[in-house]
Amino acid sequence: MTWEDDHVTTTLQTIPARRGKAVRLSKGQSVKVINTHGNQVVDFWAFNAGDLREYLGMEHCRAFWTRLFPVEGDKMITNRRRPILTMTKDASPGRHDTLIAPCDNERYGLLGCTHYHDNCRDNMHAGLAELGLYIPYTPDSLNLFMNIPWKENGDLEWGNCLCKPGDYVVFRAEMDAIVVFSACPQDMLPINNGVTVEAHFEVLDQ
Repeated sequence: MTWEDDHVTTTLQTIPARRGKAVRLSKGQSVKVINTHGNQVVDFWAFNAGDLREYLGMEHCRAFWTRLFPVEGDKMITNRRRPILTMTKDASPGRHDTLIAPCDNERYGLLGCTHYHDNCRDNMHAGLAELGLYIPYTPDSLNLFMNIPWKENGDLEWGNCLCKPGDYVVFRAEMDAIVVFSACPQDMLPINNGVTVEAHFEVLDQ
């Protein structure tokens, strides 16, 4: 589905439930990540399109922001301390997590799962593979819409998603980039309100 007006051309694309997708962005383009049903966490990565060894780094972002989560206007910083994206709009409650690693099959084993479980690590690599790209590592993800309350004593909790259907964030590319999304398959903790569903994204030309 596409639509146009005087300023923007956009195509709505699906991040299938429990799966990953990736897309290329040119410098100056934006991507809108939509929490379509209001309960779905989207793990999110960004890579320098010219050198996949440079990627969005959560620990680097926290040092740059001096904050645990991004807010509208924040630059997203790579492991080489350069801005790769800017969060230009946050039309959500603003709860995004930078602390929890993307889920993997081993994580579900520790939670008691006895068979292979869809997971964000594998989803990230599958999304890149659709573009013909392969990397030997998995950076930490920016966990969009994920509510991880923290306490003064350092304790963390697994909170329900606070979004409404259609809440979204927008990022502008500050360099040619590849962004990857995973509709998180976590169904053993409450972060997706007990339901794993699809999300959507749009690439905005300006």
